[in-house]
Amino acid sequence: MSRLLVFQHVAAEPLGTLDRLIRRRGHRIKFVNFERHPDAQPCIDRYRGLIVLGGPMNVEDHAHRAHLLTEMRAIESALRQDKPVLGICLGAQLLAHVLGAPVRRQREPEIGWYEVATTQAGRTDPVLAPLGDGAPLFQWHNYSFEIPSEAEHLARSSTCASQAFRYGKSAYGFQFHLEASQALIERWLATPAYRAELCAAAGVQDADTIRARSLREVAAMEQRAEQVFGEFLDLAGRPYRRITLGSR
Repeated sequence: MSRLLVFQHVAAEPLGTLDRLIRRRGHRIKFVNFERHPDAQPCIDRYRGLIVLGGPMNVEDHAHRAHLLTEMRAIESALRQDKPVLGICLGAQLLAHVLGAPVRRQREPEIGWYEVATTQAGRTDPVLAPLGDGAPLFQWHNYSFEIPSEAEHLARSSTCASQAFRYGKSAYGFQFHLEASQALIERWLATPAYRAELCAAAGVQDADTIRARSLREVAAMEQRAEQVFGEFLDLAGRPYRRITLGSR
């Protein structure tokens, strides 16, 4: 049975639309929830790929969140084994950090909908090409990464130059939340800690603006997400079908 390893940091940031895409293909998902099990020591060896989700913590918090160091070691192991890795938001920052790139607080946070433009490399990338020249994508971050020196820069926005990168053939970092659905966005807007972060952030979209824009944009983003995530999941291969005697 084909299995993917998923690192989750808080209940409010699940796989989103990526969950059903993975299951529809027949992969099994092994979640490691570090909020519940901060001392977990997952091993990538038995899995076809690794997905590292977002969360409210930051790379620099590893001094008092030892699981972040655990995650970085797992990412390093996956890279050594040439297994597909997808980092989303915090996950992308951890991947960039492992690859030697700085992760810093942004001058302007991105919370809400932002136009993300692909680079020339992004428009021809096997995974990100379905975005075309770019699209409005959902964001929620105060920190961002620099593009690792040996990685391909795939996308940028006007307020955050580093939106996506590829390292090697199958390791991807996405700063944006392509996995977000309307329900997940509403969940973040209703979560007290996230709402407080939104209210404290100067110059970003307010909750009503985000909600109205989501109603207009989220369906198109879900269609793009299905294509992009589908291409990434192809890197992990299709699950093997068990053939029984007498079947064809």
